[in-house]
Amino acid sequence: MDTEARTEGRGSSPARRDRERGGWTRRRFVGAVAGTAAVVAVPSPAAPPADREAPEHRPEAAPPPRGPSGPRPLYVGTYTSVEGGGTGIGLASYDPESGRITGSGTLGGVPDPSYLAVHPDGRTLYAVDERQDGGVTAVRLADRRVLGTRSTGGAGPCHLSVHPSGRWLLSANYGSGSVAVHPVDATGALGERTDLVTHGSPPPGPGQQGPHAHQVLTSPDGGHVLAVDLGTDTVYTYRLDQAKGTLSEVAQAHTRPGAGPRHLTFHPGGRYAYLANEVDDTVAVCGYDPGTGRLTIGEPQPTGSRGGTNYPAQILVTADGRYAFLANRGHNSLARYAVEAGGARLRLLGTVPVGGDFPRQIAFAPDGRLLFAANQRSGTVTVFHVDPDSGGLRPAGEPFVSPVAVCALPL
Repeated sequence: MDTEARTEGRGSSPARRDRERGGWTRRRFVGAVAGTAAVVAVPSPAAPPADREAPEHRPEAAPPPRGPSGPRPLYVGTYTSVEGGGTGIGLASYDPESGRITGSGTLGGVPDPSYLAVHPDGRTLYAVDERQDGGVTAVRLADRRVLGTRSTGGAGPCHLSVHPSGRWLLSANYGSGSVAVHPVDATGALGERTDLVTHGSPPPGPGQQGPHAHQVLTSPDGGHVLAVDLGTDTVYTYRLDQAKGTLSEVAQAHTRPGAGPRHLTFHPGGRYAYLANEVDDTVAVCGYDPGTGRLTIGEPQPTGSRGGTNYPAQILVTADGRYAFLANRGHNSLARYAVEAGGARLRLLGTVPVGGDFPRQIAFAPDGRLLFAANQRSGTVTVFHVDPDSGGLRPAGEPFVSPVAVCALPL
């Protein structure tokens, strides 16, 4: 069983399998209760060659203004099936200058929306339904109408992303260790699933009972889809057939046994990526070959937790590629890294207190001037001003209270 199954409890435990309706799992239970410098480089990569229908929903509040200088929308993911959880997707707005968040209600009709993503055209919001009978739901943002839900074909979907073409939705089923593909039509609604790939090899890593797909994303060049699996200590690379919506595996990259990879993010140059390993509390620099899709995982390096109990969650890189930030659950901090050598090195600058408990997810505002952290145990979203020159983080006002906040999506 993975670290989160032992701590935050994201694993495919018997308790989880027995709760078909998405009850209180060990993943959610632990998430709710409970100045170092290092440089690591990796070799440069090879040069690249030339289902069911949802009921109609009426919004509870008017959409926040979207003007360039006015408040901007913020959506907050939660669990609806746990004590103290939310009742749907949290609706709010934020001031892009001050970072202040103002709540405006809840969008119901979406069960356990623990992770959110938006279509490239900005018109449709997508949410996972993290339940035993997993699903993905589409919401039209113009009037906040739920467009419907499709089955992911697996258990406990915990991540989703939209292909840059806008034509395909990719989702990761944590409980069953599989990746699903759904077509996206011109309205933003989802069609029937076109593929489902289960991670059958290599065998589970130390302490694991099976594969646990934790993230699925598209490479910056758009040529490959990568799936991070915590249970098998592997990052899988696929080619997506954009006519059929099917995945073909082309490569695997393996961490050291027991690392428990959780989240991958790419440097904007497209030749390097950074991997957060949840189980062994490390990060790693990875080389990426756009031609083959092959990822080369470098040596593990520290997260700034100084050896305490800590589970890295998500890592982000600034748009200019100069700094990276890591959410540390347990240490309850944001680690700051300088990105050097064109992306080939990370240098740990230190950590900043996150101002909440158990930062599950972090996200930049579109202009990169603000960073949002969703803190699961404290039920808060904290906001920081990002200094583009130093990579410094400065708190932006008081935390925003939101039940079991596990995802914050600023638009």
